[in-house]
Amino acid sequence: MKTLEANKRSDFFLELLMIVLAIGMVIPIYYLLITTFKSSSEATLHPLGLPAHWKFSGYADAWKAMNYPRVFMNNLLITVSSVLGVLLCASLAAYSFARHQTRLNNFLFYFFIIGVTVPFQVSIIPLFRLIRDLGLIDNPASVIFVNVFTLISFNIFLIKNFMTTVPIELEESASIDGCGVVGTFFRITLPLLLPVIATVAILNTLTTWNDFFTPLLFLQSREKGVILLEVYRNIGKFSVDWTAFFPMMVLGIAPLLLFYMFMQRYIISGIAAGALKG
Repeated sequence: MKTLEANKRSDFFLELLMIVLAIGMVIPIYYLLITTFKSSSEATLHPLGLPAHWKFSGYADAWKAMNYPRVFMNNLLITVSSVLGVLLCASLAAYSFARHQTRLNNFLFYFFIIGVTVPFQVSIIPLFRLIRDLGLIDNPASVIFVNVFTLISFNIFLIKNFMTTVPIELEESASIDGCGVVGTFFRITLPLLLPVIATVAILNTLTTWNDFFTPLLFLQSREKGVILLEVYRNIGKFSVDWTAFFPMMVLGIAPLLLFYMFMQRYIISGIAAGALKG
């Protein structure tokens, strides 16, 4: 009886702690959203209070100042191209490493894995010189190329480990029926990899969409810029108008938030599948 009461008391304090932590995480989001509907003076006098008069002009001004349709399409082009490029290259490489374990393939696999341990900042100067020599400065292809280069190592590691759980007998049956290597991969193996493909696609999308440094380094003209660059450019040199700045931040994260809400069930199913098969 005492043990039951002690467990209930422990659960109560644990739930209370979780509620306090949840409130602590929600307050910054609440402050961000509520400030977008206030005037500058009201945001200063009552930072956490509800606005006396709801003001929606901040979003219209942010839309015009950022040229939102242009930067959104630039962001979308870079993100979709980078994720597709990474998934195609990583899945093909992982298939070769998992199904043809020769000495050369094992060496190449560990060579790629070294890329996971090397910080991106270490390779900035060689990458910049390479992109410059290729004539890709101020070209979205430069950012796509660098994203594929930096993300492929970890994706190969994840997909190869998942691929070892796929029965090889299915591919052998397809081969007996006359299916070639490419056909076996795209018709038999790739559909079985969908849980891990969906997971890494979502993680790569979040990383690429939120990337600020790579576009800052390689995209110099405003016409080629992405959302975070426009948010950065609208910060004042000596002061910041937070009621004008926060709507830009909300417009920047809104597409990603919708994408995550739509795709989160694939993350859970992918992690669950990996846990069961691992």
